[in-house]
Amino acid sequence: MSLETEVMSLMKDAMKNKDEAMLRGLRAIKAEIIKAKTDPGANGEISADTELKLLQKLVKQRKDSLAIYEQQNRPDLAVKESEEIAIIEKFLPAQMSEEAVKAAVQAIISEVGATGPQDLGKVMGVATKQLAGQADGKIISAIAKSLLTA
Repeated sequence: MSLETEVMSLMKDAMKNKDEAMLRGLRAIKAEIIKAKTDPGANGEISADTELKLLQKLVKQRKDSLAIYEQQNRPDLAVKESEEIAIIEKFLPAQMSEEAVKAAVQAIISEVGATGPQDLGKVMGVATKQLAGQADGKIISAIAKSLLTA
């Protein structure tokens, strides 16, 4: 089942159950899917890889907003953002633990023959492709930097 079909089905259930938080999260996903399908060159179709990137983008936006709301002492808005994050993350693959990311990045460093911080670009290029959807880019970058400078 495509992401769009699944979201539409869940939206119907959320409307019937009057689940506002679920509905907000699903509507955000649906809006991004529609936007992606109407982009030039999309021909009304989006790939599973594009769907994954859309979901990651939505989660990142909400995490950024959540941090701002917490800084500004706005718990009412922070709660809404964290509810939407939880809903959107249900559609993402399980995230790797920090130890698993560290092991994967260590293997990539050995694979590309990186020797120091100057090789960070090579490592990140391979790591972001291999770990796409499984780990946050900031975590991958931080681990790669620490391993290459050690």
